[in-house]
Amino acid sequence: MGKNVVAINASPRARWNTAQLVQEAARGAEDVGAQVEVVNLYQLEPFMGCRSCFACMTEKSFGRCAIKDGLTETLDKIARADGLILGSPNYFGRPTAGFRALYERLCFQHLTYDLAQFSSNERSIPVLFVMASNAPDDKYDEIGYTAMIEEHVRTLERFIGPTTSFYTGDTLQTDSYDKFNWTMFDVEAKQRRHEEVFPQELARVRALAAELFA
Repeated sequence: MGKNVVAINASPRARWNTAQLVQEAARGAEDVGAQVEVVNLYQLEPFMGCRSCFACMTEKSFGRCAIKDGLTETLDKIARADGLILGSPNYFGRPTAGFRALYERLCFQHLTYDLAQFSSNERSIPVLFVMASNAPDDKYDEIGYTAMIEEHVRTLERFIGPTTSFYTGDTLQTDSYDKFNWTMFDVEAKQRRHEEVFPQELARVRALAAELFA
């Protein structure tokens, strides 16, 4: 029986760049026999981030988030999964607010503040962290995106499992640039990159997922 992988699209857009990257990563996992469930985070019932109740550090709910809302079922699925794909667009230099809520709840539930055993998670699973952004890839170091991605990778590795990142920049934001006075963009160049380079990125993330979840 193949592995069970949960794939999260943490973009409010269910068919654009991040969603396509997550879907292709899911297909890559399926290529090697995994069973994958794709979750569009923004289509869930309302949910919140960590509320610092510390219930996950008590005997009754140790290592499990005690909040009951739209994220509860997804967190339960991740707890049973053999692998996790997390995808988010970059909004103001960070993943989306929805991603952040999931990230807080997913990781903080395993924090113990015990120096002898800092994480309560005894079931490590591989994670693929995917990000799409408008900024060009070659600007990531300069504007701090590389450091931000590495920060998320370190936290996911500490509390969830070995984490691999995949990011793509200079993405097409809309198919209707003529509606806006966005003079800073070369629309023809963005469209050309979307048609010529983005399909290669989709192929790359699919191959990477196949390798990680084999």
